[in-house]
Amino acid sequence: MPTSFHQSVIDEFRANEGKVGGPFEGGDLLLLTTTGARSGVSRTTPLGYVRHGDSLLVVGSNLGGPRHPGWYHNLLARPVVRVEVGNRSFEALAVPAEGDRREELFAHVVRAVPGYGDYQAGASRVLPVVALVRAEPEGWEGPGEVRTLADKLLEVHTWLRGQLRQVRAEADAHFAARAAHQGPGAPPAPGLGLQIRQRCLAFCQALEFHHSSEDGHLFPGIARHHPHLTDVFARLDDEHRTIARIQSELAELLAGIVIAEPERFRAELEEMSSQLNAHLDYEDEVLLPLLADVPWPPEVPKG
Repeated sequence: MPTSFHQSVIDEFRANEGKVGGPFEGGDLLLLTTTGARSGVSRTTPLGYVRHGDSLLVVGSNLGGPRHPGWYHNLLARPVVRVEVGNRSFEALAVPAEGDRREELFAHVVRAVPGYGDYQAGASRVLPVVALVRAEPEGWEGPGEVRTLADKLLEVHTWLRGQLRQVRAEADAHFAARAAHQGPGAPPAPGLGLQIRQRCLAFCQALEFHHSSEDGHLFPGIARHHPHLTDVFARLDDEHRTIARIQSELAELLAGIVIAEPERFRAELEEMSSQLNAHLDYEDEVLLPLLADVPWPPEVPKG
């Protein structure tokens, strides 16, 4: 799709609360913003979608071309995406479907939009079906109203704990299904699936951003006003390095489409859980009292 046409659709979409004319008129259209796998640059793509329960399904048809579209490669590297539907905009976790689940969802898509079946019939590859689901951990409601920097830090910590719990729960369910398999039919594949990979990768990227922000801004700012806490920040810095090592090892395991060493992944995940939860507990203990009177969002100086 030429860039000029691409941008004209995006502009029309945003100017008319999701309504556009031309070849997309009357269809269900969303804007998907992904982050470049190599460039790190945000790119927005208009895509047709089909609803399925609480998720939105998009297909990497690329008009039936021989290669997956660029946005699909981007979301494999950076699973948290921005979705615009109508006048709403929200973050989502992009999860490609696999195996029987992919066949089920693709059949659902084709019933709604038969043209995708034609694209698949003419393609030499299996068209990816991607579910856009809530980026927040299951059951997420947040810790309440955020008025101070302490509230904001607690909100981030609660989010990280929830994401880690969900990754562990999905991994445990996968291992339990493998262990319980009996009778005819193939057992679950020995690797771990894309759903676990995508959520774990999103968690690792969010954790890296959080710790970089703490190291670059939050900790130096607090340390200037509390020089007596030198030992506290030395401990936090040491814990960040330990967690970064585990995170790097997890990222190495997540580099492929399929996690090829599930037992090693599970061991690394258990170590991450132990180290991170202890670290967050310590941060809550020592930092929240110091930040309880700092307003959030920061006050903008007048004049």
